[in-house]
Amino acid sequence: MAQQGNQPLPAKEAGLLRQIVKFYESKQYKKGLKAADQILKNHAGHGETLAMKGLTLNCLDRKKEAYDHVRRGLKEDLKSHVCWHVYGLLYRSDREYREAIKCYTNALKWDKDNIQILRDMALLQIQMRDLNGFLETRNRLLQLRPGNRNNWIAFAIAHYLNKHYDIAVQVLTAYEGTLDDIPKEEAYEHSEMLLFKATLLEASSKLQEAREFLDASEAQIKDKLGWLEMKAKLLLRLEALDEAEQLYRLP
Repeated sequence: MAQQGNQPLPAKEAGLLRQIVKFYESKQYKKGLKAADQILKNHAGHGETLAMKGLTLNCLDRKKEAYDHVRRGLKEDLKSHVCWHVYGLLYRSDREYREAIKCYTNALKWDKDNIQILRDMALLQIQMRDLNGFLETRNRLLQLRPGNRNNWIAFAIAHYLNKHYDIAVQVLTAYEGTLDDIPKEEAYEHSEMLLFKATLLEASSKLQEAREFLDASEAQIKDKLGWLEMKAKLLLRLEALDEAEQLYRLP
């Protein structure tokens, strides 16, 4: 009798399923199909295998078969975050972003801390200009992976897009408090973050504070032209016209 739905696969077939994912990521689609068919030969109703076969078929432009397989997989295993995630990936590939977000939301019901699904969700939320949703998702990612610099920056950007400039500054300040020495290979990225923080201070009308922050950060900022342009703009807004003119006249 074929194994159905959400029952676990035997070790050999479970290994094959993991291989399908690797084949998909490395674009070895024919090998992925072959591995999926090996599993389905004895476990015809295994939802996640059906879904992954559908995702692979989609990459081979066999779209109708792809949707058929993924929907069959979901029918067999409605509680699988993998099936819902794959369904969302299909919709995303067809630019059906709202439907994709619905699928990701269902996937997160069954695996709320899945980093990859959350990242995919955030990508579509910003695509659809769902700024509140983007903020919530980036907050969740930061809670799950506070050691990841990109999560701090993205959370600050989410607040910036929602016009929460003061909070965005607080996020970056909190992140700076977690740092010791800046590795040489990360110096440029850190420099860009400092310029972004100055931009946030300016956006929140803290012009003098932004100017002082730029001065204090000058040695760490690698983009010297960007630093000069931002400082000159701040000086203009502060009506320090002579100082601004001097900067604009620099060769």
